[in-house]
Amino acid sequence: MGDLAEADATKTTTAHLKLPGDKTVELPVTVGTEDEHAVDISKLRGASGYITLDNGFGNTGSCSSKICYIDGEKGILRYRGHPIEQLATQSRFIEVAWLLIWGELPTPSQLAAFSEELTANAMLHEGMLHQFEAFPPDAPPMAMLSAMINACSCYHPELLRMDDEEHMAEATAKLISKVRTIAAYSFRMSIGKPINYPNPALSYTRNFLHMMFSEAFVPYDAPDEVIRAMRMFLILHADHEQNCSTSTVRVVGSSGANLFASTSSGVCALWGPLHGGANVAVINMLQHIHDSDTSLSQYIEKVKTDPNTRLMGFGHRVYKNFDPRALILKDAADDLLNALGLSDPLLDLAKELEQVALHDEYFIERKLYPNVDFYSGVILKAIGIPVNMFTVMFAIGRMPGWIAHWYEQFQQTARIARPRQVYTGAGERDYVPADKRG
Repeated sequence: MGDLAEADATKTTTAHLKLPGDKTVELPVTVGTEDEHAVDISKLRGASGYITLDNGFGNTGSCSSKICYIDGEKGILRYRGHPIEQLATQSRFIEVAWLLIWGELPTPSQLAAFSEELTANAMLHEGMLHQFEAFPPDAPPMAMLSAMINACSCYHPELLRMDDEEHMAEATAKLISKVRTIAAYSFRMSIGKPINYPNPALSYTRNFLHMMFSEAFVPYDAPDEVIRAMRMFLILHADHEQNCSTSTVRVVGSSGANLFASTSSGVCALWGPLHGGANVAVINMLQHIHDSDTSLSQYIEKVKTDPNTRLMGFGHRVYKNFDPRALILKDAADDLLNALGLSDPLLDLAKELEQVALHDEYFIERKLYPNVDFYSGVILKAIGIPVNMFTVMFAIGRMPGWIAHWYEQFQQTARIARPRQVYTGAGERDYVPADKRG
């Protein structure tokens, strides 16, 4: 298992910040492994009384990390230095999970032992079934997932404190294994069907699909193309640097909160439609086009002329070129749809929309290429995952990344996160009794 101690900067120099009143402050400049430059402002307020203001933190580095590297201009994504293109096509999801958390690809014996641990921890305590029953049938699956991850910690109090690497390994196996069981149970409860217990003879992905779709005396046997597409989906969503949910996990973890509580907070952050709900928005857009009297060409023209009409699943805040994950999932989506021979008007519409956007100069000039959410929505729908479970699927894939970032920060003994603000409210004013307020 790799040493995740914080990396020393490869180079350090100094920047000079000139402030009003001819005051100049010297600030260290740090350069990372991939020649990323950062001005260290951690002592700015103490030295000058100033803070920085960066709404949305788009230009603020909150930590130093060895886990994930993104170059949005070049379309690069690497986990622990390994290109995502290699991992997505050559590795298994649990292998990638180990890589993210422990820093190196597992040896055959480590991988076998980890697989056994995941199998051994797939079951939930029977007492948790009563908590599932307490949710209304139409409860949002993400609400159930977050609540049940927290509830799971109650059955493993020995893991609320991380005293050594063995406790961390045990907590990791439980979370990565049980998150898919919780997800599948939530789905079965929501449709009024009995749960399917995990099958220890099945792989991680096959076991999840069995728990989702098997019926009494009719086990679900997923085609290989489905397993391949699902495995790619999970790997490609396993980490993505300091995104909203990962940052949330690190912020909550910085308070000393345990791994279960911290990853549960990540689920809540991912629940937001601007984060994990993007692939849901793709399917909703396709459904809207299909159900309306608007043709696809008319909708495209509306996207170009109406600022309130968006093309969901295209473009990305980080990637200014092709999203490398989208390129991989595009091939997986093509293979899956061809193999299943599905006749679905929304999937047909998605393929037509993809071709229009890829060849229309309006979208090419603006680099509005299909992103990972576009193809993941297509893949999940083709597999039969209901739309309200899309974000849950994202959470299953992202769990190893959340765990890796929580553990990295835990080892760094980082300070509790406490951002500053620029106050813009009312100045000091006196209290007015109720009978004198006009």
